Amino acid sequence: MNEIILHEVGPRDGLQIEEQIVTLELKIKWIEGLINSGIDIIQLGSFVNPKRVPQMADTEELFKYFLLPEHRKETVTFSGLVLNEKGVERGMNCGVELFCMGVSASETHSMKNTGMTIEEAQKRIIEMAKGVMAAGKNTQVSVQSAFGCGFEGKVPEEKVLGIVQKYLEAGIKNISLADTAGHANPFMVEKMINEIYKLDSTVNIACHFHDTYAMGLANCYAAMKAGVKLFETSFGGLGGCLFTAVASGNVCTEDFVHMLHRMNIRKDIDVNIINEISNDACKFFNRELPGVVYKTGEIKY
Repeated sequence: MNEIILHEVGPRDGLQIEEQIVTLELKIKWIEGLINSGIDIIQLGSFVNPKRVPQMADTEELFKYFLLPEHRKETVTFSGLVLNEKGVERGMNCGVELFCMGVSASETHSMKNTGMTIEEAQKRIIEMAKGVMAAGKNTQVSVQSAFGCGFEGKVPEEKVLGIVQKYLEAGIKNISLADTAGHANPFMVEKMINEIYKLDSTVNIACHFHDTYAMGLANCYAAMKAGVKLFETSFGGLGGCLFTAVASGNVCTEDFVHMLHRMNIRKDIDVNIINEISNDACKFFNRELPGVVYKTGEIKY
């Protein structure tokens, strides 16, 4: 478990739903803090139409800033979310190091999010991922609404496994399970992960849980027990999908890190720095955030 890898998605998933625009300067300040905290991967933004998601209008500028030699830190990887071929092109032009893309296991969510059926969306995503890998770039594909859908309710496990199987057949081994609606529970998580490992024991599974129904950390622990090493979280517990029925934040980064510390795992990550970022975000948005540890502080012993 000491090999746990943290993928901070706050600058993208955490902020995309916020109406109050965070300035480029403040984003840089928060991201610099995340880098200094020891986080492994940071998702700087998504390559979407800025008219649709104004919060992501400065994504290219963030990549160009942090990839300048005077700002580049070799300890961190910078990821970006892409939805289509134009997004891939934009990401290539500004130096994205890890391309993230995905398809929903819910037909309703897929149509609301992409305007495509699951089958149409996955064919497109697989071709995009192959192109990215052929260009020598790292890519991670996801299954969104993998544990349930706010519109459709239960998503059959077989549907998720079918999507995963098609990724594997295309030679894509980095696969994230995203609990977009927050419907996952620990038993469900452990079973799903075990079934995926039966398909291919060498697959690199990541987990992206939302804390809609207060089961986020429990689901993270279940995934850890099942062998998952990579987790996507957001500082302050910010975030939520723009196209789900009940949008709520991600598992909170500092809460997750604090749990790891109490288990004597990843003590190299500085939870106090992340707490400072969340407190700053709390002041900026003028409200309390969903996270807990930024308010309580860490247990010291």
